[in-house]
Amino acid sequence: MHVPDGFINAPVSAAAGLVAAGAVAAGLRGARRELGEERTAPLAGLVAAFVFAVQMLNFPVAGGTSGHLLGGALAAILVGPWTGMLCIAVVLLMQGVLFADGGLTALGVNVTVMGGVTVLVAYGLFRALVKVLPRTRRSVTAATFAAAFVSVPASAAAFTLVHAVGGTTDVPVGKVLAAMLGVHLLIGLGEAVITTATVGAVLAVRPDLVYGARGLSVPLKLRVGGELVDAAPAPRPAPASAGTRGVWAAGLAVSVLLAGFVSFYASASPDGLERVAADHGLDREVREHAAADSPLADYGVRDVQDARLSGGLAGTIGVGATLALGTGVFWVTRRRRTPTATGTARPRETV
Repeated sequence: MHVPDGFINAPVSAAAGLVAAGAVAAGLRGARRELGEERTAPLAGLVAAFVFAVQMLNFPVAGGTSGHLLGGALAAILVGPWTGMLCIAVVLLMQGVLFADGGLTALGVNVTVMGGVTVLVAYGLFRALVKVLPRTRRSVTAATFAAAFVSVPASAAAFTLVHAVGGTTDVPVGKVLAAMLGVHLLIGLGEAVITTATVGAVLAVRPDLVYGARGLSVPLKLRVGGELVDAAPAPRPAPASAGTRGVWAAGLAVSVLLAGFVSFYASASPDGLERVAADHGLDREVREHAAADSPLADYGVRDVQDARLSGGLAGTIGVGATLALGTGVFWVTRRRRTPTATGTARPRETV
């Protein structure tokens, strides 16, 4: 659903840029609270790299249309909503600057629609569901599926609203909304399956690394004097740094495999927004991307003739660049955490 240059006029693009900048600023503040341990910065960077990799895997949905992961729900549930929004912003920035995917003047629109809306809707619904469902891992996965599914049509509706206000083509809003929701409901199913499978895999091996699953354990009950009372919580174990490094290495390997090899087999059909734009004339004013001359434009390495090798190298470079930028952003953000109420900095745990 990457919005290109020319879909939205300059005033609304600028306004969306201000909204996105405010959301990123709020995300930087909020992420300081979520990035509580040394291990969380590289893990958050890995989530950004993984989302980049999976977004390269367009899957067919219907009628010669494809879809791809948006990633807002996945990132928010794994590393927290503020950090998750920053993950998506990092991914969109790398895609726009290096790969000419998503317009540069439309970057604010993309961050708002694909980052802010998906995270807000997905994590809000996820938290509401886990509060009313039994406190089990199965409930977490069920809430994950629902949240990821709903986040995609919500993002499509948000784009429709932005286009209704600032679209460069005169297409009835009802027609755009019906077309966008129709295809993105199907894409939402793919989003839900990918997100649930990923969160479920992490839950199975390291549930403590899933931000959305924290605090869901039921306290142990003891019978004292004929009444059930909560037992004292067990001491929190020290971080399993070796295990965390193993998860990080495995996640990076999967990301490189997906972007560097599996992406070659992704669907070549236009994605949901591209199909709607072509069918209803939303793309009549589209402009050439400002980074069209990038050596990595269109997810290929310039002057590498073999398509498989070119795409694989571009995907691998993208994973590495996103990982480096994301980890750097989150490491700096964590280092700038605000002091505690006593005026002293929170102690840092060593890895």
